[in-house]
Parts: sequence; C-alpha cells; structure tokens
Amino acid sequence: MPEQYSYSLTSAPLTMKIGFDAKRAFTNTSGLGNYSRFTISALAELFPDNEYVLYTPRRNELFRDQYSGYSSVRVVEPQGAWKKLSSVWRVFKLASTVKQQRLDIFHGLSNELPANIRNNVGGAVVTIHDVIYLRYPNLFKPADRLIYDKKFRSACKQAHRIVAISEQTKNDIVEFFGTDPAKIEVIYQDCDPVFHEACDTAMLATIKQNYKLPDKYLLCVGTVEPRKNQLNLLKAWHAAGTDLDLVFIGKQTKYADSLKAYIAQHKLETRVHFMPYIPFRELPAFYQLATVFAYPSIFEGFGIPIVEALNSGVPVITSKGSCFSEAGGEAAIYIDPDNVQELASAIGRVGQSEALRQQMIQQGYRHALKFRPEHTIAQLHALYQQLLKN
Repeated sequence: MPEQYSYSLTSAPLTMKIGFDAKRAFTNTSGLGNYSRFTISALAELFPDNEYVLYTPRRNELFRDQYSGYSSVRVVEPQGAWKKLSSVWRVFKLASTVKQQRLDIFHGLSNELPANIRNNVGGAVVTIHDVIYLRYPNLFKPADRLIYDKKFRSACKQAHRIVAISEQTKNDIVEFFGTDPAKIEVIYQDCDPVFHEACDTAMLATIKQNYKLPDKYLLCVGTVEPRKNQLNLLKAWHAAGTDLDLVFIGKQTKYADSLKAYIAQHKLETRVHFMPYIPFRELPAFYQLATVFAYPSIFEGFGIPIVEALNSGVPVITSKGSCFSEAGGEAAIYIDPDNVQELASAIGRVGQSEALRQQMIQQGYRHALKFRPEHTIAQLHALYQQLLKN
C-alpha cells in the first residue's frame, strides 16, 4: 500500500446520550447497513465517553453481537406485544420511548425519522443518502416512490439538522424539497475499515484460488441494474480489446439477462465472471487483486465502491457528473457513462500503462484519507454538540 498518514484528534468536553435508528445496522448487509455500522462503531471508538443507544426492531444473526465489545453501547428492541408490531413500534412508538430515556440526540441514519421525534429529544438529525427516486423515477415502482417520498420529506421537515453524504445530495434536497441549505451539512462517509488494511499474501492466494480469479481483471462492484450501467461497461471492455478479464460482483436483477445475452452473442463466457455472494470480509481481496476498477454508474448519492477501490490500491474509472468527483477526487479518470467508446479508451489507457496505474494509485490513496473517521466522525460529533449548545 502507499505511504500512511497519521492524524490527531482532540476530544470534546461535552458528553452526550445519543440514540440511533439502528435497524439497517442490524439487518442490512449493503450500503445503508455499512454506513450505519461504520458511523456507530467509529463514534464509540473515538468518543467513548458518550452513551449510545441503538434502537432496532430486530437483529439478524450476522450482526447480533456487532457491538458487544463496546461498554458505551446499548441495544434496545421492542418488548412484550410490540415484538409482533415491531415496524409500528419503530415508526410510532419510538418517540415516546426516546423521551422516557432522556436522549440528547436522536439520529436517523437511513433517510427517515420516527413520527414526532422532533419534540421528544434535544436534537433530531437525519442522514439523507440520495433522492434518486426523484431524479430517476422510472427506475422505481410507483408504490416505492410514494413511500420514499413520504419518509424523506417528513424526516427533512422534522430534523433540526440534516446530514447529506455529498454536495450532490445537498443540492438535490434543496432542489426537490425546498429545504433551507443552512439546515444541511455535508459530511462524507468512509468505507468500512476492513478496506484500510492490506490483505496478507496467503489470503490473496486463497481468494484467487477459491474463486478461480484470472491474473489480471477489470472489477465492477454493485447491484447489476440499469442505473449501474454494467451493459455499457461490458461493451466498452469488449471494444477496448485488452488482456484483462471482467469480473462483476453484486446482486443480479433482470437487467443481468441483457449482459448475459451480449456475452453469449460474442462468445465471451470464459472471460466474463459473475461472482456468487461474497462474504464482506473477503471483498477487499477482490479489490486488491484487481488491475483496474470501473464504476460507470449513471447517478449515485456518493459512491462508496470508489472509496473502497482507492483504499485498496486500485486505479478508478468512473462517471462524469453527479457526486463521482467528490468520491474520486483528482485521482480517478472520468468518462461519459453513455459513451461506450470513451469508456473503452479509458480502460485501454489504464489497463496498458503501469506508470499511469501507479500514479493513480498514489493519488487515490491520498484522496481516500480525507474520508477517514478522524475527519468525518469528528465533524458529525461536532454537529451533535452544536445542536445542544444552541
């Protein structure tokens, strides 16, 4: 890995009792879950004098003991008859529970807040990740759009402060909801700390052997769906004519059929690899073994896979516009996601030039350090304190 950097953190004097809507932390294996788990863990580690109360309707076995090592963290689940009405409890009962437990701050980590929370806590905060359902409504079912709209708008109205995970998301909240921009603070998110460390040689060899990975490959991580634009990536990779194989990691939707039809038509079955479900702890090895990472998505709230790749020492090709330049900084190469030839040219340049790869890796790692918790979580903690002082 490139050179390491160190930071100092000044602890703040004001201790707090902070509650979280932690449903996603205990039930979701992907984006919202990763953000929730990272935020809670980093706060508990950097600011252990606070008390953290995690409210969740249930705990999946995978994350049941997620916070057992933190003395400052307590988990609250519905009791008695509320166990059978856990979803109702989370939305309509939680505000009164929070009031009884005298929280200073309540933070909805995944785009929503319980009903009436604003008047039952010192400060209500919500993180809004994106409003893609409004920018690209055709990608969502009408019923889902209605549900999201009700939750997001209510949360933004109730919250004393809104955390947006990118400037793009902040601008969208202002544009679509008419929210006062002064109410919104942009606080970037980091990837999971598992991506901060280099895998040892033995683990890399085991992963490569177990999953039959090629020696050189272009990696793409994300749900295989139209917004992620993998079909154009497949076409561009094919047009580039490099010696890289192509590896996809992510849940497959019906959209994957269009990729498989293209693969069959051009007899590319031996060079394009769809991975099965990958345990999260193994995912960094896939990045670190890759030659190039491509993320030609149409639109995102932030683009955590970009940060995962930068931390993993992999050069990144991603899209122009949206939030991508915030995630990738000056280290990435940006292309028009609708322009297959432009994407193909970028794949060829990076795949064939070791000097360019090394330059991008060094720049990328320096940029990734901006998202470390010493910066982002300290900023979030300061926001909490500011709310209580006002």
